[in-house]
Amino acid sequence: MTSEFAALLFSALLAALAVFQLLLTIGLPLGRFAWGGQTAVLPAKLRISSLVAIVLYAVFAIVALDRAALLSVLPLPVVAGVAMWVIAAYLALSVIPNLLSKSRHERLAMAPVSIVLAGLAFRLALG
Repeated sequence: MTSEFAALLFSALLAALAVFQLLLTIGLPLGRFAWGGQTAVLPAKLRISSLVAIVLYAVFAIVALDRAALLSVLPLPVVAGVAMWVIAAYLALSVIPNLLSKSRHERLAMAPVSIVLAGLAFRLALG
C-alpha cells in the first residue's frame, strides 16, 4: 500500500468519525457506540469531548496528508514524521479502551475501526 493511499484512507476514516462525533454533539442517540457506551444521548461534558475529538481528527488527517506529501503544511518533513509516530502510538493505545468497553456496540463497531486507524498510522509513520 502506498503512503498516499494510506493517508487518504486514514483521512477518510477520520472524516467519517468526525461526522459521527458531530452527530453525537447534536444529541443523536448514538452514544452506545462511543465514550464507554453508557448513555444513548451524550451528556454535555461528553458532547464537548466529541467536539475536541473532531479537532484532533482534523489535526491527525493534516499530519498524515503532510507525511504522505499530499499537503505541505508543516515546516519540516521531520515534524510530520515525529508527529505521525506520536499519533500512531496514541491510536494504538486507543484500541485498548475500545476492546475493553462495557458497551457491546462500542466493542463491535469502534474496536475494529481503531485497529485499522492505528495500523494505517503506523504505516504512515514508517514512511
